[in-house]
Amino acid sequence: MNTKTRIAAFAASLTLATALAACGDAAPEAESTPAAQETSQEAAEVAHNGADTEFAQMMIVHHEGAVEMADLAATNAESEEVKDLATEISAAQGPEIDTMTSWLESWGEETSPDDGMEGMDHGDMEMEGLDQEAVMAELGALTGTEFDRRFLELMTSHHEGAVGMAQEELDSGENADALVLAQTIIDAQTTEIATMQGMLDSF
Repeated sequence: MNTKTRIAAFAASLTLATALAACGDAAPEAESTPAAQETSQEAAEVAHNGADTEFAQMMIVHHEGAVEMADLAATNAESEEVKDLATEISAAQGPEIDTMTSWLESWGEETSPDDGMEGMDHGDMEMEGLDQEAVMAELGALTGTEFDRRFLELMTSHHEGAVGMAQEELDSGENADALVLAQTIIDAQTTEIATMQGMLDSF
């Protein structure tokens, strides 16, 4: 092989090596961009603050109480109108519990508020000053029209508490989905409060 041939071969191999190195350098950048975008998207989806966490945790407990009361009324109420309302309340709030539970799990938060309830204002969790256990005991001892009236009174108070909790979320929360649910709760339960008041007026 003469000198010119050796120089040409060397130049060709150098060009090939440079091209391969360039490809090797570019590959990691091309692979990392989608991953970075996905991470950014996930962070945006789970963006939340303390108010969002507290809203979801406490509203789950609140909804569970409403479902417990509603399920009792669906079987024990005398009025078919009250039974129908109770069934609607349970059907609406059950899926909302599942939704809020999934949020908390995706946020990496506890689904139970037990560790953070000490020292909190529980006014919105009570009904006419009664906790859930006392309410269920009272309703369990009633029958007929007395049961219907007391259920409507206590559920009205329960709904008013939920509206207050949802308004606090609108004032202080930041998660878009949680804010939408808070407004949904306000709208739906304000309407149900008016419905229950109309039922009470008919007794």
